[in-house]
Amino acid sequence: MGKITEPQPLEPEHRLSQFTCEEEVLDNWLKKRALKKQYLGASRTFVVCNEEQQVIACYSLATGAIENKETPGKVRRNMPNSIPVMLLGRLAVDYRYKGRGLGTGLLRDAILRTLTVAQQAGIKALLVHALSEQAKLFYKYHGFYESTNNSMTLLITLDDAMKSVAD
Repeated sequence: MGKITEPQPLEPEHRLSQFTCEEEVLDNWLKKRALKKQYLGASRTFVVCNEEQQVIACYSLATGAIENKETPGKVRRNMPNSIPVMLLGRLAVDYRYKGRGLGTGLLRDAILRTLTVAQQAGIKALLVHALSEQAKLFYKYHGFYESTNNSMTLLITLDDAMKSVAD
């Protein structure tokens, strides 16, 4: 696989043009919108690069909320109507690097960053909107559970997330 970087914040010098995860919506978002959203303060994107600074994997984080009634009992217990969450978005791995554990590594990194933020601000869970059944299975394998209203929206409490990275 060659030398790759640890996940790091997306910067203008990172090379995006060759990235393709075979999900056009994710490819386009990374290449055309990720930096702009970052400058606007809407999200933060983290990338893994190869030796040539070409992005080979990425994900983004943003804060958000989910309605109490949309969450399983484990999440909503003793919480207000709007439950604070960290939104994990756009997790993608270039097709040439799939099957090497990068997705799992990025998820772990996202959990650790979320746990750090949660020490300073209220966050109950990490939330993701899966784009496909395959993505949904990936998140379920890692301990996420489905929203009560939308099976493609998945959550994991930070308590459970902390246990998952400790294993």
